[in-house]
Amino acid sequence: MKLTYQRFTAVLLLIYGSLFLSGVCYCLHVFWCAAARKSELELEQRTNSKFHVKLGKSGNEIREMLVQVYGDNAMKKIAVYKWVKSFSEGRESVTDEERSGRPETSRTEENIAKIRQIVRENRRLTVRSIAEQVNTNRETVRKILTEVLDMRKVCAKMVPKELTEEQK
Repeated sequence: MKLTYQRFTAVLLLIYGSLFLSGVCYCLHVFWCAAARKSELELEQRTNSKFHVKLGKSGNEIREMLVQVYGDNAMKKIAVYKWVKSFSEGRESVTDEERSGRPETSRTEENIAKIRQIVRENRRLTVRSIAEQVNTNRETVRKILTEVLDMRKVCAKMVPKELTEEQK
């Protein structure tokens, strides 16, 4: 088989493309492992802090021991004091408590009903004008229209700027 320029470049693209993808995968793997390792280290340090609180050690003593063992990976001083305080008050769990996340303030049933009514009255309004009427941001209005109300944008028919007498 004769190696042409096109075949040669295709082979190079395959090699470099696969090297690039493997590099990206490796970087993601390293990042994931580092994040998982950091999480394990945090839990380990919290557990050690809890143990030392039960032994009656102070926050400063616990922080010094953590720095001695973990070096640069030790918990920050504020975090150590926070956990020492919670363990002193009787907390037993070393894991974070569940959080509800950021509350939705704009995607309410009231706003959905308003937007549905506005669109029913005039389907030619822009997302910006609807957002101004409802007093919320455009992205929220767009999400309500597409995800909640299951609507989509349809292009209007193009017409000339100046209509002839026949077209009027």
